[in-house]
Amino acid sequence: MIILHLRILIQELLPFSINELQNAGINTKNADKLIFDGLYPRLYDKKINPLDFYPFYIQTYVERDVKLIKNIVSQSAFIKFMKMCAGRTGQLLNINELANSCGITQVTVNSWLSILQASYIIYLIQPHHKNYNKRLVKMPKLYFYDTGLACSLLGIKEQEQLPMHFIYGSLFENFIINEFVKNTFNKGSIPEYYFWRDKTGKEIDLIAEKNNKLFPIEIKAGKTFTTEFLKNLKYWNKLSGNPPENTHLIYGGDNSFDVDESKIVSWKNLEQILNQF
Repeated sequence: MIILHLRILIQELLPFSINELQNAGINTKNADKLIFDGLYPRLYDKKINPLDFYPFYIQTYVERDVKLIKNIVSQSAFIKFMKMCAGRTGQLLNINELANSCGITQVTVNSWLSILQASYIIYLIQPHHKNYNKRLVKMPKLYFYDTGLACSLLGIKEQEQLPMHFIYGSLFENFIINEFVKNTFNKGSIPEYYFWRDKTGKEIDLIAEKNNKLFPIEIKAGKTFTTEFLKNLKYWNKLSGNPPENTHLIYGGDNSFDVDESKIVSWKNLEQILNQF
């Protein structure tokens, strides 16, 4: 008797990463363009204008894909819910506040969030579990797998609107964190990323955990570095006893360098960090 042991590999195929676009010879020098356009393959394969692509994508997603998971009675209410979620990109997820804003119950909010997660529209990042000062927030933060989709839901019509938009910093943060998530998925691993925030508003945007070491990462959309960017990282390092050499700041500028043992990394040089995880 021959017994065959079959192993099944499930590979999540997310939108393109920056590295994949570069390997395809596509210009990736403009962060705002990448944030606005998004990175869904069809946009680049068929050279489709994002303003044409996303409205039809959203409508098709709700009419077809969502129905495979759950029959939504009001499609317009679900699309409004998606737009409300887009307005909370990179923010703490307050179920009660979201329910009140959408005029639905908390049970419905949780159900619809599960649909968006199951269909790879959004994901949640949990707060880091280690409590250093007993004053941490416990709510997760919400992110979109593709910032182009979030921009469409927010009603942003051109990339020039981004720097002036109230949520620009959060969209840039979402864009950068997506690269970490894609990098991990593309290696066949499960992401182990967290954020940290205390009750006073001090926050670390991303904490990566590897080999029992913690790597705090701050993300700033600003194109000019200032030492103020490092304030929360220094606070967290002092609080946790984390060595400063594990500290990274990713920002919207062009140059990478070290300051006070912390690594300041241009978004254009993300591979320097991604290769560590």
